[in-house]
Amino acid sequence: MSKRHPIIAVTGSSGAGTTTTSNIFGKIFASEGIRAAMVSGDSFHRYTREQMARLAAKGQFGERNHFALAANHIDKLDALFYDYSHTGNGQCRQYVHDEDRTLVQAGHKPGTFTAWAPLPPETDLLFYEGLHGGVVNETVNIAQYVDLLIGVVPIVNLEWIQKIHRDTYHRGYSREAVVETIVNRMHDYVHDIVPQFAHTHVNFQRVPMVDTSNPFEVRDIPSEDESLIVIRFRQPAEVDFTYLLQMISGSHVSRIDTLVIPGTKLALAMDLIVRPMVLELMAHRQFA
Repeated sequence: MSKRHPIIAVTGSSGAGTTTTSNIFGKIFASEGIRAAMVSGDSFHRYTREQMARLAAKGQFGERNHFALAANHIDKLDALFYDYSHTGNGQCRQYVHDEDRTLVQAGHKPGTFTAWAPLPPETDLLFYEGLHGGVVNETVNIAQYVDLLIGVVPIVNLEWIQKIHRDTYHRGYSREAVVETIVNRMHDYVHDIVPQFAHTHVNFQRVPMVDTSNPFEVRDIPSEDESLIVIRFRQPAEVDFTYLLQMISGSHVSRIDTLVIPGTKLALAMDLIVRPMVLELMAHRQFA
């Protein structure tokens, strides 16, 4: 952690909703005039899309899949967080998605990476969104550098439904291919993704109020008004639950550290909860 160069990380698996959470943070940064170095976890994948496909065809799955630490440059992610917390800069790159029109028009091929380069200078904080922002194991401790660690964790059936829907309708994969990916990732989901949520400061878990018992047959993602959001705080003594209950209609406290809200109130809740935390980091930065 660093008062002078704070780091915020949103961690969660593919299809969990980390991108939506990033958009909410982006609006907070813009409205508060905060200059954030935005970093995507995709940037630290070890293999291009074609390399992963070739390995999968051989039954190797690129050291299993992107959930696996071995399929990512975890050492470079650790180095980035270390460097930024100490100097306010570090090395990063971008993964080129199909929808990244600016990068594609600049000549970059979707499924590849740009060159490693320094982050923009004079930023107020580093914001990371991806798979491994809270990894702690016997070789690395990325979570130690993170001043605010947010977990985005739908219940697993909903997570699968969201991934199947996104990858089939928006990325052109067959349902069978997406299901196979989910199955191949299970070991690494359990061992490399789930343990991170023990280190988060706040977890946002979406729970559908409709039947998702067979996620491989559900064709529609449960809507916001068909869901609840379970919010767990690591330090509940620092949370003004009375204020949140007053501001978020339909909310209630289920445990001493847990607030439950309607699914339609996620953006409001994140703003009420996260914005003060971000502003506190900025206040500490001014006096560091």
